[in-house]
Amino acid sequence: MATVTNGSTTQQTPFGREQRPFEGKRVINTWKDEHVAIIEMDDPPANTYTHEMMRQLDEAILDARFDQDVEVIVITGKGEKFFSAGANIGMLNSVTPEFKYNFCLHANETLSRLEQTPKLVIAALNGHTVGGGLEIAMAADIRIARQDAGKTGLPEVALGVLPGTGGTQRLARLVGKSRAIELMCMGRTFSFEQAQEWGIVNDIYEGDAESFRAQVLTYAKQFTTPNKAPMAVGHIKRSVQTGMELPLNDALALERELQSLLFKSEDAKEGIAAYNEKRVAEFKYK
Repeated sequence: MATVTNGSTTQQTPFGREQRPFEGKRVINTWKDEHVAIIEMDDPPANTYTHEMMRQLDEAILDARFDQDVEVIVITGKGEKFFSAGANIGMLNSVTPEFKYNFCLHANETLSRLEQTPKLVIAALNGHTVGGGLEIAMAADIRIARQDAGKTGLPEVALGVLPGTGGTQRLARLVGKSRAIELMCMGRTFSFEQAQEWGIVNDIYEGDAESFRAQVLTYAKQFTTPNKAPMAVGHIKRSVQTGMELPLNDALALERELQSLLFKSEDAKEGIAAYNEKRVAEFKYK
């Protein structure tokens, strides 16, 4: 694992992609639990994000992409009360319109990188997930919430703006155009149970914050070796995420090309052999 030096302090980079300078406050924490990378937003009290947090999040996403030992990514918030309350309003109040635009542009690019990373991404909603916090969560592939831990929604209309980090587009793709417009124009927040009913949240886990995190990690590990073939999981994600934005014939062509790559993998040979031999496959991410 590579290290960087900040003054007299030497710090490890998240997953050792390369050495690079670090200055300022660390607001994204990263570590690994077996083949699962955990990315944690850490800026109390509400884990709101600034441009600096987005830069660190972007860095962590790229590190997890390049780390061959990482097969699944979990993104969550530190503490019990907030996944994230979205953009830091104090920061937005102190910068120019040009900075606001570039801030939103970079945040969009960062979440697109998360969405297009060919590894499964799970958002663990440990607390309130509102505004830009929900926009981050919607860029994940799967969202799991902690029961009675908070509310979610996109209330940006109350500030005289729209959800500008992918919210208008991703929410509409999850709940449909009419409901998305209504929810955003009302600025309504709602329970995780309601979010699950509408298809925004996949599942809700009971328990305190520590138990919730343990349950999410157990869930995430089912998608890693030797249980699943990570290349197949990643290609399923890419086929869906990219294919949904293409005409059907082009999306089917993409699916065929990704399948042809999988057929050449050792994990595909292992999976087919194990099926024929009536045994449990042991995948190796090869």
